[in-house]
Amino acid sequence: MKKISFLFAAMLFAAIGSGIAPVTMDVAHADEAADKAKQPTVRAEMGKPLTEIQDLLGKKDFSQAMEKINALSAFDKKTPYEEFVIARMRAVVAAGTKDTALLATSFDAMVNSDFLKEDEKARLVEGMAGTYFNEKNYEQAIIWAKRYLDKFPSSASVHSMLARAYYLKADYPNAVVELKGIIGADDAAKRIPSEENLRLLGSSYQQMKDTAGYTGVLYQMVQFYPTREYWGDLLYKVEHKAGFSDRLRLDLYRLLLVTNNMDDPGQYVEMAELALQAGLPAEAKKAVDAGYAANVLGTGKEAAKHKQLHDRVYKQATEDAKTLDAGESAAKNAKTGVGLVNIGYNYVVNAQAEKGIALIEQGIAKGGLKSADEAKLHLGMAYLQSGNRDKATEIFQSIQGTDGTAELGQLWLFVRKADDKAVTPATQATPTAK
Repeated sequence: MKKISFLFAAMLFAAIGSGIAPVTMDVAHADEAADKAKQPTVRAEMGKPLTEIQDLLGKKDFSQAMEKINALSAFDKKTPYEEFVIARMRAVVAAGTKDTALLATSFDAMVNSDFLKEDEKARLVEGMAGTYFNEKNYEQAIIWAKRYLDKFPSSASVHSMLARAYYLKADYPNAVVELKGIIGADDAAKRIPSEENLRLLGSSYQQMKDTAGYTGVLYQMVQFYPTREYWGDLLYKVEHKAGFSDRLRLDLYRLLLVTNNMDDPGQYVEMAELALQAGLPAEAKKAVDAGYAANVLGTGKEAAKHKQLHDRVYKQATEDAKTLDAGESAAKNAKTGVGLVNIGYNYVVNAQAEKGIALIEQGIAKGGLKSADEAKLHLGMAYLQSGNRDKATEIFQSIQGTDGTAELGQLWLFVRKADDKAVTPATQATPTAK
């Protein structure tokens, strides 16, 4: 039998004592009036056996104590309090011998009696749930945890225990229900959900092969715990979501780069080439520089090609910086806003965000765009770069596209939110399976 939890040991001492405290005795008999039978007294003939049992319990002679307890249990017409006293002593024996089954039946009898306060009964039930959990008897842990929550439904620690019991029992749908409830309570209280709870929820969805559910959890992970791994997993899910436009590949690379998820030289090369095609040589230069800084470009058998790309990008970036104003003039005279949006974002990547924002807004107002949502995405990114997070949020939330633009806009807000300390992490006082 596994070791009984410290939570239970503390609860046992508080609720039932050591088992050797004096038991009140009276000349009451089991066949007396009902109101007398409910009094905390035992019949006189039980006095000597009780004293002997208490002495044996004090000596930790549990085998002999149990024999005498069983003899007491054979008395006819026991009063409710006599039943309670016997159950209490059996609980002490169960704790001393680590007999969980006996402990459960003893606690059940005590909880169903009238001789404990409600908070004392609650501690017994919670302690029993924790004991079963630590013994990895998750089915019984669930039963006792639910029994506790029937009386105290707002207990965060017991909800957490119940969620983990469901998970470890491989009952993933119920684990999801419990974990969503816990995380929902955190949200209502403006607390950050614990990373452990989010990981368990995500794992439960994965076990259920619920891709949408798992992706939703990843959004929360990168919002609150933005590790490179979580970002990489989420960006993969976004890229492979049905309907994601290949037109947004450069935007995807932008997020991969800022979250440190560029691993392959081909990614840096493709990002640079896509930036050149978009008329953004300054951004292509940033991609190449990042590749060299990471020691991914400029090494291996493709080092010469990387050098050629480096030189070409640097040359175009230098020339482009000299002709930005001329490009702006041409864009303003065009029939559509496409040129204004493009040149505006070029100003943004050339560290002139305020000027770029004005041009992008003019382009969106002028119309004739291939994708207004894509233009809004870049406008939101420009506002983020300028430090106006509130305006960026407003722009991103206005994007309605199903091609990936709305998801990318939301993710840009999470990139910048890693340093936001406006809310505090939720703490969980939960047992851990041994």
